Formats: sequence, C-alpha cells, structure tokens
Amino acid sequence: MEVFEGVGSGEAVLDLSHLNFSVVSFDNVSEKRREETKQLHLCYNRLTALPASIERFTNLEFLDLSNNGLSVLSEGITRLTRLRTLIAKNNRLDEFSLPKEFGSLPLELLNLSGNRFEEIPAQFLQLRRLQSLSLGGNRLKGIPAEIENLTSLELLYLGGNLISNIPAELANLPVLSYLVLCDNRIQSIPPQFTRLHSLRSLSLHNNLLTYLPREILSLVQLQELSLRGNPLVVRFVKDMTYDPPSLLELAGRTIKSRNLRYSVEDMPAHLLNYLDLASKCPNPKCAGVYFDSCVRHIKFVDFCGKYRLPLMHYLCSPECTSPCSSNPQSDADSDDDQSVPADRLQRVLLG
Repeated sequence: MEVFEGVGSGEAVLDLSHLNFSVVSFDNVSEKRREETKQLHLCYNRLTALPASIERFTNLEFLDLSNNGLSVLSEGITRLTRLRTLIAKNNRLDEFSLPKEFGSLPLELLNLSGNRFEEIPAQFLQLRRLQSLSLGGNRLKGIPAEIENLTSLELLYLGGNLISNIPAELANLPVLSYLVLCDNRIQSIPPQFTRLHSLRSLSLHNNLLTYLPREILSLVQLQELSLRGNPLVVRFVKDMTYDPPSLLELAGRTIKSRNLRYSVEDMPAHLLNYLDLASKCPNPKCAGVYFDSCVRHIKFVDFCGKYRLPLMHYLCSPECTSPCSSNPQSDADSDDDQSVPADRLQRVLLG
C-alpha cells in the first residue's frame, strides 16, 4: 500500500485509521512530510506487523496502533527518539513481541491493554520517564518487584488480569496517583501502601479481599476507593494471629516504652537501626510499641459516616484488643469511629 501526501488531517498529523490496511509502507512519503509528522494514527486496520520504515518519522511523538492484529513490534520503533505516547490496545502482543532496546524509548504514556501479556516485560521497567502505564485486560499473573523503578509513574492500570499478589515494592512509587487493580484475584493489600502519599484513587473492586490493612487510613490524599464485589463487602471476616516476641524484641520494647536513653556508644549500629523500626501501637489506651511480632486484627472503621469496613490493624499484644462484633451496628462505640475525617474519603464505592 502506498501512502500519498493528501492522506491525513494537518501537516503534523497523519491519519491512516479505519482504512482496512493489512500492509502499510512509508517508503513513498516525502522527507518533508516525514519530518513534519508528529502524530501517526494506524488504528482499526488489519496490520499484523509494524513496518521497519516507521523509523523514517524522526520527529514522531504520538503513535496509535490500536485494534489491529499486531503480534510483533519491529526494531524500527526503537529509533523513534522523540516518541512520548504509544497506544497499541487490542492486538496480539505479548512479552516476546518487543525489540530488546524498547526500554530506551522516552515514553511518557504506554497503553497496551487488551493484549496477551502474561508478565510485565523487563523493557517496560526501564522506561524511567513513564507517567502512565495501562496493561488492563491481559493475562498478567503478577507484578514484578522492579515496578519500583518507574519512579515517574502517576497512573498504573492493571485491571482485568490474573494477579493474586501485590509486591510491597509497588508502594515505592513516589508520585503514583491512580492505581487500578480491579477484576483480579487479589486477596490482600500490603501494609506498605501507607507510603503511597500521592494516591488519590484506588480501584479494588471484584477481587478476593476479606480485609484492608489499617494503613489505608494514612493515605491522606485518597478520594476514591472502589471495593464492590469483594468478600469484605458482604462477609466480615475476623482473624487474630499472634507470634510471641523474641528476646531482642522484648528488650527493644522495654527501651522504647520506658523512654530509656541510649547512644551510638551504647550498642552496635544494627541494634540502633533496629530500635528505629519501632511501630507505635494504634490503641490510644496503650503506650506500647512492636517490631516484628504483633497481633494482626480486624477492626471496623467508619468511612464518611455511612460505610463500615473491616480494616486490618496491628497491635502490640492480645491485651490491646477490644471486643469486635460482626454486626456493624454493635461496634458503634469503637475508638476508631472518628478516626477518619469526613472529607478524607469522598467516595467509597461498594455497590
């Protein structure tokens, strides 16, 4: 198929979408046209491969390849040194479809939803400028710990996959604002989510969650939490487990709870670091601390004065627990009832 100068809509945009092309060639596009083109639309065709001649568009910033039959992206795409946005939804791409140097692209937005990825490719984890990553509707079974390398990521969409576990490293994304994990097989949320200080929207509907970690309450920017279709919405599950503390922890608790003074001259560096890891017991009536050994317990918490959700919280000993009923109304006098300001969470989507 030959591309003619008259095709498109504006000098900077070349629109070849909805033309039923199975093959496309850019060899006959003039050099002037190639240099001027910043957006290229090839969506809704029948392409099975991206032509190597794509590299001729040296100033290309936006490329849409959605709704084709692509199973491979050619090496030519790695020579698009100004490409910021790549959209290739609803194709046949998987982790073996990418050129080795794909991670060298200066991409800021990557949308490959509706493909056949079973794992997040290593090349994606090298895209340090990436701000938005969408891999919804694939076959992902997990999230690699190296996701923490994407420090510029603001939106992560992984809905509609087969994910069962969330790595704690996901909480190391400093500017993540929108996290979509709906329609997966997730059973628990790591308490490290407390470090997602920029998180504004968290979609967890249609998973297997029976509780939320209490640390969710510390996400002060969170405005929307979607939880419908989880067991915790229709069945409140309570659980308490307790591992006896070690002698090291008992000593550390004593030092911290009694405010005993110590300095670098008193103990080795690894013990000083250990003491810095003390977590304060959330029970307002307890002044204790814990390190590694704690009581993991379900507590009902009010959201917006309307919804009562079971959240996981961590106590320093079984004596810190208070009676907790599965009847949402019987726990009305809980100390946690007023723990969330009315404007903290604007929307809790349960239905």
